[in-house]
Parts: sequence; C-alpha cells; structure tokens
Amino acid sequence: MPPIARRALLAGAAALPCAAQAQVAPLRMVVPFAPGGATDIAARLVVPALAEALARPVVIENRGGGGTLIGAEAVATAVPDGSTIGFFTITTAALAPALHPKLRFDIRRAFSPLSLVGTMPMLLVAGPHLPARTLPEFLALLRDSPRPLTYGSAGPGSINHLSAHMLAMRAGGRAEHVPYRGAALAVPDLVAGNVDFLVEGIASLHPHVRAGALRGLAVTGEARSALLPEVPTATEAGLPGFRILNWFAAFAPAGTPVPPLEAGLQRAVRSEAVAARLVENGIDPQGSDAAALARFWDAEIALWRPVVQAAGVTLD
Repeated sequence: MPPIARRALLAGAAALPCAAQAQVAPLRMVVPFAPGGATDIAARLVVPALAEALARPVVIENRGGGGTLIGAEAVATAVPDGSTIGFFTITTAALAPALHPKLRFDIRRAFSPLSLVGTMPMLLVAGPHLPARTLPEFLALLRDSPRPLTYGSAGPGSINHLSAHMLAMRAGGRAEHVPYRGAALAVPDLVAGNVDFLVEGIASLHPHVRAGALRGLAVTGEARSALLPEVPTATEAGLPGFRILNWFAAFAPAGTPVPPLEAGLQRAVRSEAVAARLVENGIDPQGSDAAALARFWDAEIALWRPVVQAAGVTLD
C-alpha cells in the first residue's frame, strides 16, 4: 500500500472512536451551583476523564438557586435512562432533608447513588484579634468569654453555620451566628476582627492561614491536610471524634441502571491525572462504588439531622 494511502487509512481508524463518541447522546451532569465555585470546579476536573471512560460526551449544566434544590429536582425528575446525573455536595444530599421538611420529593428515595468522588475537610480558623492560639484555648474562650463569640457562614443552614453550631455544642459554650451571602465574604470581617471565627473548606482558607491573616486551629478530617500539615486535626488537638467533611458525590435519578455510570466514575476519579488535580484543590479523591456511597450517605444524614434540629433551622 502506498505510504500516503496507509497514513490516510490509519488517520481514519484513529478518528473512529471520536466519531462514535460524537454519535452517542451526551451525558448531562447537573451541578446545582453557579459556575466557578468549588463544586463546579470539582465537577469540571472529573468530566474529561469521565467522558473518556464512558466513550460519550459529558456536558455540565449549572442549575443554581433554591438552596441547590432547583438542580436537585431537575435530576430527580429526569428520565432514568442513564442520560442525566447530579454532582451534589453535603448541602443537597445530607442537609436538605432536615432543612426542608416540606420538600416536594424525598431526597433519599429520589436518587440512586453512583460514586463518592471526594471529601474535603473543613478548617477552623480564628481572627488574629482573638488571644486563642490553640484549639483548647479557643474552646475555653467559647465557654468562658463574657460575650458570645461570633462566627460567619454562607447563610442559615449552610455547612459553615451547622459546623460552628456543632462545635459550640461540643464545647459547652456560646456562639452567635453572623450569616453572609457566601462564606468568602466573611473572611475580610474575620481578618478585621468584626467576627471571631469561621469553619470553612480548607481549600479556600489555607492561603489566608499561610499569609498569617488568619489563625488555623484545627482540621476536621481524620488526618492532617497536605495543604496545612502544621495544623492538627481536631482529635489530635483535644476534641476527639469531631469530624466534619464537605464532600462531592454523583447521583442518578432513582431507577437508572447504575453499573455503567458507577464504573465510569470510579475509573475517572481513580485516574492519576484526576486524582492529582483533586488533591491540588484540597479534595481527597475517593472514587467509591455505589454501595459505599449509599452507606456513607445514610451515615451523613443520620449525623446532621439532630444538629439541624438542635439549631432550630428550617428553610421552608
């Protein structure tokens, strides 16, 4: 065969997988947040490898609003044919059932778990105006301060709000909630001394700790974070069993055939390139199977329901 003809034949063969992928209906991944946030970034890190694993295009659809429930309902009501999945966090999958008792759908029954993509420990930080330099000193302040300490959050019912409330409960102290429209908006007030502390994902707070603008007191994961290896876990620092994780997981409408999507997600998240990018963004890669996500999901719902009830927060 002439060289030119041979090259043309090889080029055509190489193009076949791409052509075949283009003819497959794309998988719609619904992210119930606006573009650019941590959840959207995590989803976009996974998508290229997921498309390769499934041999089909994957298209992200950002459906923010309604406390993530607009996007969640879009997934819950989608046809369970494997063409739609949701990329959810603790907010949608674990907190919403307790925060929204009048929901139009049962979150636990509306979705089939696919894979726990990754977990992100939270970080307790204090403003530089506080005298506490360690977690035990901070807990003593929570108990003994003549005024309640104040903490920022992304709003009522947010993971920041509930984490700080749980912390005050465990310490036997008092704290006053100061809600913002986003946790990042609380940081300047924390630096300025207008609020006292914040519990937020380590990925967004570690640059402020590194710069000395905030004081990192404890990481709420099971192990220290590579982003701030000098900051102890809450358990190491004297608050045993205080574990709070934000997390990212994929779900499908109930009744969707799980195995193909489950396998594709596992392969994507466990790939060396995706795992490395997740770690760079403060996320511990998991790539679990569906059964492991189901157990994790049930445990998280059971953990947070009494905290929401004790905080007296409902969003309906």
